[in-house]
Amino acid sequence: MELNKHINAFTKAKHGNPFEILGPHILDGKLFIRAFIPEAGEAWIATRDAASAKRVKTPMLKLHKDGFFEAVFPERAEPVSYTIKVITHGGVKREFHDPYAMPPVLTDFDLHLLTEGTHYKNYEKMGSHVRTVNSIRGVHFAVWAPNAKSVSVIGEFNDWDARCHPMRMPGTSGIWELFIPGLQEGSLYKFEVYSRFNRSRQQKSDPFAFFCEKRPKSANIVYSLNNKHDWQDAEWMDRRKKTNWFEQPMSIYEVHLGSWMRIPEEENRFLTYHELADRLIPHVKGLGCTHIELLPVSEHPLDASWGYQTIGYYAATSRFGRPEEFMYFVDQCHLNGLGVLIDWVPAHFPKDAHGLRLFDGTALYEHADPRKGEQRDWGTLIFNYGRNEVRNYLIGNALYWLDKFHIDGLRVDAVASMLYLDYSKKPGEWVPNCYGGNENLEAIDFLKRFNEVVHKYHPGVLTIAEESTSWPAVSRPTYLNGLGFSMKWNMGWMHDTLDYFSNDPIFRKYQTNKLTFGMLYAFTENFVLPFSHDEVVHGKRSLLDKMPGDLWQKFANQRLLLAYMFCHPGKKLLFSGFEFGQRREWNFDQSLDWHLTIHEPHAKLTRFVQDLHRTYRSEPSLHEVDFDWRGFEWVDFSDYNASIFACIRRAKNQDDFVLCVFNCTPVPRRNYRIGVPCGGFYREILNSDSEMFWGSNVGNHGGRFAEHIASHKYPWSLSLTLPPLGALVLKPQ
Repeated sequence: MELNKHINAFTKAKHGNPFEILGPHILDGKLFIRAFIPEAGEAWIATRDAASAKRVKTPMLKLHKDGFFEAVFPERAEPVSYTIKVITHGGVKREFHDPYAMPPVLTDFDLHLLTEGTHYKNYEKMGSHVRTVNSIRGVHFAVWAPNAKSVSVIGEFNDWDARCHPMRMPGTSGIWELFIPGLQEGSLYKFEVYSRFNRSRQQKSDPFAFFCEKRPKSANIVYSLNNKHDWQDAEWMDRRKKTNWFEQPMSIYEVHLGSWMRIPEEENRFLTYHELADRLIPHVKGLGCTHIELLPVSEHPLDASWGYQTIGYYAATSRFGRPEEFMYFVDQCHLNGLGVLIDWVPAHFPKDAHGLRLFDGTALYEHADPRKGEQRDWGTLIFNYGRNEVRNYLIGNALYWLDKFHIDGLRVDAVASMLYLDYSKKPGEWVPNCYGGNENLEAIDFLKRFNEVVHKYHPGVLTIAEESTSWPAVSRPTYLNGLGFSMKWNMGWMHDTLDYFSNDPIFRKYQTNKLTFGMLYAFTENFVLPFSHDEVVHGKRSLLDKMPGDLWQKFANQRLLLAYMFCHPGKKLLFSGFEFGQRREWNFDQSLDWHLTIHEPHAKLTRFVQDLHRTYRSEPSLHEVDFDWRGFEWVDFSDYNASIFACIRRAKNQDDFVLCVFNCTPVPRRNYRIGVPCGGFYREILNSDSEMFWGSNVGNHGGRFAEHIASHKYPWSLSLTLPPLGALVLKPQ
């Protein structure tokens, strides 16, 4: 290409190989140094004389009015160390090292692993990183855009001018890189991508950015996570590796950080990560929960998506502060004995122009065919799990949160939408797999690999699937042909249970199967029992408002529901607000109604939740054997006319058990006989109808002695008083 054609390409920000022309070159035994600096009116090359060590300024000839300069050194036939000095059109003097005199940062081995899809710490190579190259401090940028004709780094440091810093692509890797000397941490930037196919030009956010501007702005921020926070949780992290959460109490407090609590007197602003540490952690710890689960904290442009439409997969949202402040929040959770789970969304991504969609002018992260690549219900796009680089991007992202933020588990959103090609699609709107089926074979392979890698590199970390179908072996190891998740949300149990308790008690006798059916499959997976945010939005009403009856009955029903949940096999999850009886639907844009907690029924419901957790955590029988029949047995579910259920929960030591009895009508039952396995005194360790919890205080005066009267297949039995809409937990002494 003639020089003029090169110059023309630079002036139009279309040059795909800037190092071919810019920087130092030896031609015909002479040293040429070329630079394209649109802002410069004049430019010089500054070197040091080898003999005197004095600085020497060599004027650069302006070959094009838009700022293409050249200096020729006839006496030199080898590269030389230099800086470029300019006077801008505005008269400002600047001096800087030439980016196009810098060597590549990514090695051939890096590029091989990144394109092969096995570089699980890809976030250490891609994106923006403050580095030292040839003893010069600056920022290295790398981005994957294989179908781009040219890619430029744009930012406030070059007036967002794509002509200033075009990148290079080593070989055919599809990865573009550039080291800009002198650039500082905190600089705003994006990538401008010019496609070779449709000649489109787009300004794109960095898929690997660690920090972003607060919405509605969308620029990335050069940011280093190293040495930003001095972690204090070494003891927690070491203990986590050895913890078998299957046998431990696990109660998860699900929370949306933007609406848990706000500051109304300060324009309804969000709490910061530090304020959340000061307020949220003591609250959750006081309830007795073991984990906090955060709705997505990765960067997202739209508040109304609750975080589930992610743009910045590698950026903790700036809504609440800086990345190191989120690290502080996690650290404080660990120091207070709380694990941290985050919702992770590898199923789909939004169509925002600055995001992943058509990243290099082609369907790079998604499928080109909308029948494969579009999730119409949510207005989002589906990842192409068959591409090595896409799989690597997502698996690397999972490891990133575990590595950099010490996250204890990932709850994977919308797994069902990943598994099925026809998920929420009509005939003709999807493409069968190579065998003619509706299984997404590439997504299945991706999920298995994701779980294998996470559990290999981070033993003790949990992966939890939100999977709403009967897909088999979701929470079984991949070597047993499972998907490899640690646990799975029990969506069927949740829907059936809420349907049952939402019914007027007079009709519950017709709905008994909704409480018993779940036990037919309760041990086919490692289940989490979720009462999540999804059940209290879009007209579904709050949990308290779902409950039938007057105010007293609503609270009694909610206590009964929660007691049933905590006595049922499976780990527990409650959305914030359930612990005090939030009355209105959850609104992502408002604080929870904390003012309610000054009123007696709400305050006493919180006390019940605390007591429920105390019982759950102190009794091995309620948590040690959650995923096996040995931990549960029905005593009776046949008294459907009275809507009374009784079961036994057993610990690993089968002699350690509790009896759980549920009266699902507002009628107290006197002298109600329940069979038990052995004699002795059965202490009433929990009564949901206690006056401490705003109940009617009907109970058994602390317990009952078993009588040698056979009942319900057992040789012994108890004559109990069952409180109205109440739950009892009794333990033999």
